[in-house]
Amino acid sequence: MTQTVLNIQSSARHAGSITRDLSADVLRQLGAEKVIERDLTDAIPVLTEDWLAANFTPEAERTEQQRQTLALSDDLIDEIQAADTIVIGAPVYNFSTPAVLKAWIDQVCRVGVTFKYTETGPKGLLEGKRAILLIASGGTKMGSEIDFASTYLRHIMGFIGITDVTIIAADALGKDADEKIVAAKSAIAKLS
Repeated sequence: MTQTVLNIQSSARHAGSITRDLSADVLRQLGAEKVIERDLTDAIPVLTEDWLAANFTPEAERTEQQRQTLALSDDLIDEIQAADTIVIGAPVYNFSTPAVLKAWIDQVCRVGVTFKYTETGPKGLLEGKRAILLIASGGTKMGSEIDFASTYLRHIMGFIGITDVTIIAADALGKDADEKIVAAKSAIAKLS
């Protein structure tokens, strides 16, 4: 049984969202003791010059305004750190992730906090966690040359130290959608 799950949703659709539906199936399958809900459509801001200045100011030297600027980023990172498993519902919009998911990624990929630089390159600091990515697309086949979502999300998870990544896709739903959704739900039923 998974103790704490962070459930991140990025679909602009609420009713009828396949990724939200599949994510709910995952949460039931995992039987989490605690679920932290994060709906990215509740507005995740993009990075600004002020955010970058605050982020690259040593923590001990940050002004109160800089701390406030980073407060949401700190909260988002706290959620990941508290979770054993991160579930991300990610529809494919125009061959990639929704902009709100990219905004979340920019907020949580912070040098010295979720990754660090070493002599051999970046090293993720969020090791020992698991990610389950639920991806749905209308015409993009996962793993194809036009799939810029699944490979990107897997890379980002590894970049911050999460290498145990499962991708369950209901992809290219423009054809045989019902069968593909059933196959995704079957894969979810096998999760432990």
